[in-house]
Amino acid sequence: MAIFRLQISSVTRSSGRRATSAAAYRAGERLRDERSGEIQNYSRRADVRHAEIFLPTQVAATAAWAADRERLWNTAERVEKRHNARVAREFQVSLPAELDGTQRIRLARAFAGEIAERYGVAVDLAVHDPRPGGDPRNFHAHLLATTRELTPTGLGAKTGLDMPARERQRHGLPDHRAEYVNVRARWAALTNEALREAGLEARVDHRSLAAQGIEREPLPAIPILHLKMERRGLRSEVAERLRAEYQERVERRQEREASARPGDLEAVRRQARETWLRMRANALAPSAQPRAGRTAVQERGEAGREPARGLDAEDDYSR
Repeated sequence: MAIFRLQISSVTRSSGRRATSAAAYRAGERLRDERSGEIQNYSRRADVRHAEIFLPTQVAATAAWAADRERLWNTAERVEKRHNARVAREFQVSLPAELDGTQRIRLARAFAGEIAERYGVAVDLAVHDPRPGGDPRNFHAHLLATTRELTPTGLGAKTGLDMPARERQRHGLPDHRAEYVNVRARWAALTNEALREAGLEARVDHRSLAAQGIEREPLPAIPILHLKMERRGLRSEVAERLRAEYQERVERRQEREASARPGDLEAVRRQARETWLRMRANALAPSAQPRAGRTAVQERGEAGREPARGLDAEDDYSR
C-alpha cells in the first residue's frame, strides 16, 4: 500500500550544517563551499535518479543565475549573516513504490514546481532510488528550497515557512501551523492524483489516525541510526525501549476497549488489577533506561561531512 510521508526540516548553521554540503549530497555532485574553501564531493552516488533546479516562473528568465547549483547555494550561505541562521528549508517525501520510475519523477517535479511558485523560491530537487541492501520500496525525493525569495540579482526577504509570524499576519497569510498542514494536504492530493492517473486503487492520507477515525496506535518511529545498528547485528536499547512502549500502549488500548464492552465483570476487574500492578512495578523500578535523546552514534554521524538523513542510508560517498 502507498505510504504518506512528508518531513519538513531546516538546514541551520547552529547544527553545523551547510547548504552547499546538503545540496552536493542530495544531488550527488561535487560543489565548492566558498565560505570554507572545502570541496564537497558526492559524485560517486549511484542512487540519484534525477536532479533539477526549479525557479518561479515570474523570475525564471531574469534569475537564470540560480540554475547553477554551486552558485545558488553559495549565495544562500553568503546572504545569511547570523551564526545560527537557517540557510535552507528541506521537504522530504516518500514516492509510491506502486508507480514506475517516470511517474515518480513526474510526481516529484510537480511538487517541486508548486513549492517554487507558492513561495517564490528556488527548489533543488533530487529523486533517489532505494539503496542496495535496503528497503526496495524506499523511493523518495529531497526538495531543498531557499529560505529567501528569488530575485534577478540575488536572494531577497525571508518567505514561506521562514517568513516571520508578524509578516505572515500582515499579508493575511495563515499561521505557520496551518501552512504546514496545507503543504501536507497538497502533497497528499498530488500523490493521489498520480496514483489515480496510473489506474491504481492505493491512496494516501495526510491526516492523523485519529482524524481518519482509525482506532489503533501509530507504529513507533525508530531513529534510522538505531535501525542500522540492528541490521548490523548490534543491539539498540533505544529501539527496544520504543517498541516496548508501543506494545504497552497497544495493551492499554485493548484493555480499555475490553472494559468498555459488556462482559464478564470479574474478567474486567482482573485486567484492571493486573494493569495497576504492572504500573506500580514500573514506578518502583530504578530508571536504568537510556534517554531517547542524542546518542554517541548520532553525534559521530553528524560530525564532519553532511550525514545521511531521513530516508537516506548513511553510506559514505565523499572522497
